[in-house]
Amino acid sequence: MKRLYSIIIILALIGWNGMAHAAGCGIGAAGTTQSIAIGNTGRSMLIHLPVSADGSPLPVLFLFHGSTGTGAGMLKDSRLEETADRHGFIVAAPDGGIAVEKGFVWNIPGVPTVTGAIPTETDADDVAYIGAAIDWLVGQGCVARDQVYATGLSGGGRMTSWLGCVDADRFAAIAPVVGLRAGNPSKADPTKPDPATCKPSRPMPVIAFAGDKDTTNPIEGGGAGYWQYTMHAAEQRWAQLNGCAAAPTTEWVATGVYEERYTGCRGGADVAGRITVGGKHQWVVDNEAMWAFLSHYRR
Repeated sequence: MKRLYSIIIILALIGWNGMAHAAGCGIGAAGTTQSIAIGNTGRSMLIHLPVSADGSPLPVLFLFHGSTGTGAGMLKDSRLEETADRHGFIVAAPDGGIAVEKGFVWNIPGVPTVTGAIPTETDADDVAYIGAAIDWLVGQGCVARDQVYATGLSGGGRMTSWLGCVDADRFAAIAPVVGLRAGNPSKADPTKPDPATCKPSRPMPVIAFAGDKDTTNPIEGGGAGYWQYTMHAAEQRWAQLNGCAAAPTTEWVATGVYEERYTGCRGGADVAGRITVGGKHQWVVDNEAMWAFLSHYRR
């Protein structure tokens, strides 16, 4: 009788575990990319589940397209689906909230888009949308809340930077690509970031990628009104925000790629900028190096 009772208990536990597993992430099949409606936001985004997805919560990397681009185009250009399959994380690729030409742009308050227009209160709130998407994905059992990361190209890099400034509690680390900012250009001196527009609630680990032949968002500054200050100034500002105490270092990390890095930061929140010699305004990213940096951090 005792043996029979033990068997019943074991079967019950197996059944309970099976139910718990079934109640995990169920938004799609492993190894697929699908357009998923996000809660009650009225918006959808492309979500890639890695081949190893088993229903348990996973890290997620939000991927933001460049101005006038789309999430689908950004997924293709970045090849991050392949990286996600190798390392077991989700990629979420939304479209921006403001339709322009054949694509979309991101709503960064107070900063003109590529059209020259500054978003108004009637435009979609992209920060709120991404926050709602994170909460929904966590609620669905798909995403580990302490392993949420962001990257993006150009305007998507600026959006990534903006999220680091205004919604740091949601992100463990960020990786802007040809678009690192640390707040809006100062109105008094556009060669410097305006401290009032970037006040993260916690140290934010940052790894940025750029090319030294980028004429759209030049690493030496200038360009459009939303750009102006140098990439180096953005790195310095993030290092200041993170309380980095060690002197910055510069070293070659790959053929034709050098890295500027700030360490000794609060919470170990390093700031790194990788520059590709001859690189232009494109996805100049070593995906493996980016994921190695991002995945080192938890929120």
